[in-house]
Amino acid sequence: MASTYSPLLKIQLIGTGEQSGVWGATTNTNLGTLIEQAIAGVVEFSVTAGNVTLTSLDGTSDQARCMALRATGSAGVSRNIIAPTSSKLYVVFNDSDADVVLKATASTGLTIPSGETYLAFYDSSVGVADFRFVGHSFTNTNVAKTLVLRDASGNFAATVITAGLVGNVLGTLTGNVVGNVTGNVTGNAGTVTTNANLTGGVTSVGNAATVITNANLTGPITSVGNATSIASQTGTGSQFVVANAPTITNPTVTSYIESVVAIGTVTSSSTISLTSGTVQTATLTSATPCTFTMPTATAGKSFVMLLKQAATPTTATFTGVKWGNAGAPTITATAGKMDILSFIADGTNWYGSTAAGYTP
Repeated sequence: MASTYSPLLKIQLIGTGEQSGVWGATTNTNLGTLIEQAIAGVVEFSVTAGNVTLTSLDGTSDQARCMALRATGSAGVSRNIIAPTSSKLYVVFNDSDADVVLKATASTGLTIPSGETYLAFYDSSVGVADFRFVGHSFTNTNVAKTLVLRDASGNFAATVITAGLVGNVLGTLTGNVVGNVTGNVTGNAGTVTTNANLTGGVTSVGNAATVITNANLTGPITSVGNATSIASQTGTGSQFVVANAPTITNPTVTSYIESVVAIGTVTSSSTISLTSGTVQTATLTSATPCTFTMPTATAGKSFVMLLKQAATPTTATFTGVKWGNAGAPTITATAGKMDILSFIADGTNWYGSTAAGYTP
């Protein structure tokens, strides 16, 4: 009986009575080269010039038998890696500059983005024979990487995380994250969470269209930049800092503190800025009237100033403010006293009111 070869890994099977006295070399090749190659072998090839068809040979070393495939080169366009149509698990490192598609000759194949590593399996047992997505990871650090959410076949899916996300996610989230987030979410996202229980909160989310929708927070939201909206967020972790978020819809706020800006002792003029806070404190200089220049009258903006009188009483005026029937207030002319001035804007004007004569 002559030698044959196994159907999947092409291992030489010695026929009965064959290779008497010399079968050791065949056995060593089977165990020390071919099986070792299937378990731990790595083959590297360039896709710069075009598609690559993996060699598949009987009883000798070949590319398709290797466990790991590493694609390199600068193709600039997607390239195919064509593998045999037999059940096989591959780890594919795509170190080229474009997508590669692991496929059989007549199949659609599995796309592996540049810079990523996929675990893939050729399955001919059900449906259309093709390579199946098993999982993937980043080949390098998570800096400047993109987490693209994919379904079980490796295809992009807008919503794929349903059971929970544990740990920290850095980079860019493409799609929605649904379910429980135990760690922190960092990066840019279309919608960070929808109907989610956020155990670890959300930290430093930049440029999200919607940051939180119907989320129950255990951890806080902090440093959310340029978000269009934060909607219906509740829970024990409902403290957050939001930069440039024009809309907060129906939040539950159990306690909050406004930021205080200590202007200090002013001279003859002072320009008010609300960048760092909406409670402003200032002390006048003895016998030196001060003119306060107001910030831009953005509709809906408001702030409070706690103004303390100097040791030698003086006055203060506020440019462009409209006051009630009593007119502009006269600052309490008693050393050490404090007046509280409140301002609100309608988009065109600032409107002011005052409560006078407090003792700090």
